[in-house]
Amino acid sequence: MRGDDEMLQIEQVIARLSTRYPTVPAGDIETTVRIIHQRFVHGKVRDFVPLLVEKAARRQITESDSPWAARTALPPAG
Repeated sequence: MRGDDEMLQIEQVIARLSTRYPTVPAGDIETTVRIIHQRFVHGKVRDFVPLLVEKAARRQITESDSPWAARTALPPAG
């Protein structure tokens, strides 16, 4: 995966999570995703990085001590 493709997918992760968790400030979601994405900066296999970032961000959003974490997320589409 090229860097441009990965960054596009990370932007899509932010958009999906913002839709799924409408009670969480969009800036908090973006910050969470970008911090988690940085954990993978030195990984050699890039194909699954966006998926791993999204999974970790969902976990952090729902398990966080932040005031918005206890609010119910919208059910996944589909």
